[in-house]
Amino acid sequence: MLGTVLKGGFVVELEPASVERVDLRIEGERIVARSEDLSPGPDDEVVALSGKLVFPGLVNAHHRLASVLARGLVRPPPDSYQALLEQVRWPFENALDLDAVQVAATAGGLESIQCGTTTLFDLHASPRAVTGSLLRSARGLHEVGVRGVLSYAVTDRMGAVGREEGLEETVSFARKARGRFRGQVGAGPCFTLGDDALQGLGEALNTTGTGLHFPLAEDPLDERLSTERHGNTPVTRLLTSNLLSPRAMAAHAGHLAWADLAQVLATGTWLLHTPRSNQGLEVGYAPALKFGARASLGTDGTSPDLFAEAQAAYLRSREAGQPIDVLRYLANGHRLASQVFEAAIGPMREGALADLLVLDYLSPTPLTAETLAWHVVHGLGSRHVEAVMVDGVWRVWARRPLSVNPTVVAEQSREAAAAVWARMASS
Repeated sequence: MLGTVLKGGFVVELEPASVERVDLRIEGERIVARSEDLSPGPDDEVVALSGKLVFPGLVNAHHRLASVLARGLVRPPPDSYQALLEQVRWPFENALDLDAVQVAATAGGLESIQCGTTTLFDLHASPRAVTGSLLRSARGLHEVGVRGVLSYAVTDRMGAVGREEGLEETVSFARKARGRFRGQVGAGPCFTLGDDALQGLGEALNTTGTGLHFPLAEDPLDERLSTERHGNTPVTRLLTSNLLSPRAMAAHAGHLAWADLAQVLATGTWLLHTPRSNQGLEVGYAPALKFGARASLGTDGTSPDLFAEAQAAYLRSREAGQPIDVLRYLANGHRLASQVFEAAIGPMREGALADLLVLDYLSPTPLTAETLAWHVVHGLGSRHVEAVMVDGVWRVWARRPLSVNPTVVAEQSREAAAAVWARMASS
């Protein structure tokens, strides 16, 4: 079988950290050999890396692709988190149609892969265009070549009919997702979920065998309104409904009492840290050091730059006096993706899926296992991403995407954004 041999690069692994000058051979979608001096076959493609870094493709564990169409949206500054939801986020989601959803997925997926993200977990909501929205997102991401795990955010915000549409959409996509795509069951904030919604989510999880992807305690409003409207805190309601498990993914978790956080951790639920989003929304710093062994990073509605997110996560944790292990947070993204796709993603070893980056990073100081974290925090960035491979296929080469025209994608995105903003203005 024809293969691709990456020669002369420094291959990076995150946990345990290692930086080693070795060659890799890729056949089909997987890494099949790793050695100091591989001999290519007569028909192999040989890529001479000349000391460049071969880095695992990054995993964005919590993103909102549609938010790319809201960039620069001019609205009156909200004076509270509730006002932000009611005056900005929800009206924006209500204005999305299926064409905008697909365009946003292409534009957001393109930005993601150019920043070095090869797998993203997206939590989507478009209450007036529910049916088919995840398929349209997948089509948009497919154009770019990024790997996607997609879910629809079920909520009671649009009534029982809207809730059932959301459940059907998230279940339907999870059943038929194949290849580079998987589906999950998604949910909106707990205070927007009544008891019937929680029951429906439980049934959806049993039907699909997947996990729940949802925001948790992004702001104190989640606990206050959940208690006022439904008689109990979000964590208690989720536990009572058996919705938390090692497959579940809770984003933010910035406003949980220690007793509640401890109960979440005991279920094995993944916690997804989104420091730049939390900072931008002024909802406070989430105590990431307390998130345990199953914690990773997401960008939420900010730019899909995982290098920037990792740097912000580490620096904010230092500022809080609770420094985190940033390499573990990144490596946990690979563990999460490997769990969902049931294949090794992240290790630069034989048998793993070939999701990787070539970084043109000329290190000004020694780059070793001991110094890798400092280079990630203070040196490496999306500007160094020169090439991206997903499933053994080059998707970016010489800093240019190979399957889409960035100019055309940007033009389509601007048109879609203008249409969404116009619908918001007229509603």
